Amino acid sequence: MRYHKAPTKRPLARLIARITVLAGVIASIVVPVFAQDGIGPMPPNAQLRSYGGGWNCNLGYRVEGAKCLALDIPENAYATGRAYGLGWACRRGYKEVGGTSCEAIPMPENAFLRSAGYDWQCYRGYRRNRDTCVLVVLPENAYLIDDTSGSGWTCDRGFKASYGACVPIAVPENGYLTNADYGHPWACERGFFEVDGRCDPVVLPENALLDPASYGPGWRCERGFEPVDNACVAIALPTNAHLDRSGNRWRCDRGFQLADGECVLGR
Repeated sequence: MRYHKAPTKRPLARLIARITVLAGVIASIVVPVFAQDGIGPMPPNAQLRSYGGGWNCNLGYRVEGAKCLALDIPENAYATGRAYGLGWACRRGYKEVGGTSCEAIPMPENAFLRSAGYDWQCYRGYRRNRDTCVLVVLPENAYLIDDTSGSGWTCDRGFKASYGACVPIAVPENGYLTNADYGHPWACERGFFEVDGRCDPVVLPENALLDPASYGPGWRCERGFEPVDNACVAIALPTNAHLDRSGNRWRCDRGFQLADGECVLGR
């Protein structure tokens, strides 16, 4: 009679040992990550989150591994409480230098700090010239404007800037000022059109009306008429045609096509 040897327990013991070692490795990796995410044992200089569980470092501290280490906040700076960046920002009127200090923003005479606190602006009557504020010299017939990037002034109505001065705008007879910032400073009155810098009267042909468009003869034909030379000629509509949207041309009705001046059924 043969006896069978009982199976050994060594393979099971080895498996348990391997699982234990692997769990230790995972724990050594995961615990710092949890700590960096504010999960795990709460270190000094930290506080519980108001929602979601875990903890956050106090203001002025930043998580490093499983600890909350104090930030090196320079003079004239404050802690932001943000986990990214420097963790601090300069106070109003100061600028960050090299990520280590906050220096006062230098302001020239006749300037003030902008509301955001990161730049300055010249007082009214002065304009910025690099790092200084220079006095705006107003020419005759001009007034100050808020745009300090240019001259700081613009001409009164009826005048235009020319070589640092404001010169009168020559408006022809039957013309008027447009107040345009660019383009022509004047335009012709209704019933007149521009010709070589003057405003000539519009000569209306029969069956025409005034057209305020800046181009053309200053008139257009009434509906049902088309321009031919300097006249408005009645449109002879062929059968199965209609006037288009302008009223000065025609087109074939739907289902018809143009052939030799007539509208014929499409093929």
